[in-house]
Amino acid sequence: MSIFEAVILGLIQGLTEFLPVSSSGHLRVLSAFFGWPDPGAAFTAVSQIGTELAVLLYFRRRIWGIISTWMRSLVVREARRQLDARMGWYIIVGTIPIGVTGLLLEEQIDSVFRDLRLIALTLIGFGVILGMVDRYTRKHRELTDLSVQRGIIYGMFQTLALIPGVSRSGATVTGGMLLGFKRKDAAEYAFLLALPAVFASGFYKLFDIGGDEYAGWGATIVGTLVAFVVGYAVIAWFMRFISTHSFMPFVYYRIALGILVLALVSFGVLDPNGGTHAAEAGAKEDKVTEAPPSPEPEEEEEREQREPAPEPSEEPEPTPSTDPDTGWPIDPETGLAQDPQTGEYRDPATGETVQIDPQTGLPIDPYTGQPYDPTQQGGPDTPAE
Repeated sequence: MSIFEAVILGLIQGLTEFLPVSSSGHLRVLSAFFGWPDPGAAFTAVSQIGTELAVLLYFRRRIWGIISTWMRSLVVREARRQLDARMGWYIIVGTIPIGVTGLLLEEQIDSVFRDLRLIALTLIGFGVILGMVDRYTRKHRELTDLSVQRGIIYGMFQTLALIPGVSRSGATVTGGMLLGFKRKDAAEYAFLLALPAVFASGFYKLFDIGGDEYAGWGATIVGTLVAFVVGYAVIAWFMRFISTHSFMPFVYYRIALGILVLALVSFGVLDPNGGTHAAEAGAKEDKVTEAPPSPEPEEEEEREQREPAPEPSEEPEPTPSTDPDTGWPIDPETGLAQDPQTGEYRDPATGETVQIDPQTGLPIDPYTGQPYDPTQQGGPDTPAE
């Protein structure tokens, strides 16, 4: 990944993380639109650390109050009645669902969930749900009305954000409004609830940066820093916006973007699974090169019928490898038994010790002094041809 791509993707991450439009979906769609490889789930998770640092900075006083009061409540009974102490427990229990689901569906998050058609459908579907909940629910509760049960329900809605196109803030805020919370209160708890999950996911995915991932360390750091700066500005604007406005502009935008992505995929402009990692593509090419396609079973059977198997040739019976009387090994060149220690030759047929004629390489009959062929029947009395 180039630094230019990292800056653009970090900008998109910062702009869309806190808006109910899905930052991970935008990163995936934008990369496919420009023909860039999929930045991957690791880059998405790590770059979100930048936006969550913006949350820490924007809500620093509230977060410090929650942490300090919650820790004090562990030893001081009176502190447990305070909202900040209870808020600490609500955030903890609300984080459990996404933690468990994220580990169980890690493989699908990195592969199947990044299909552009699924992203487009979730943009449209959850956009419609967000609009209906925003328009027709009664929003009267504040953060003081939170409970453990409502915190868990919030957390279950947050697990939907594991699917790119849903939106973490959109899903969690939708759950909050279904529970009757005001827009601003629902959004504030959604941002606070995201902190443990996003930081845990980001640090967990740090080990995947580099290697087979398209984004290296340099690009990831640049994208994260850009997301932090832009995210801080966006969260400040968004909290003011939802105090006096509804979520309908974001609903219309989600539906329009989802329809556009589906249209581009339908007309072949975008590949729904395009933008795979370069390393994965290279690995597939290597497999094709190294392993040529094997012939079809029908072709192999026809070839066997056209070319009958050769009949086995008759092989001569193997000769003994040692002399049964002396146990000496048989010399294959002379057919005689040879003493492995002295080099002396013995004819197994006659039992006589013989010398080798240096000119013919045949044994010499000790009685006639003539060379003979020991393989001929008749023994030493048969002259060599």
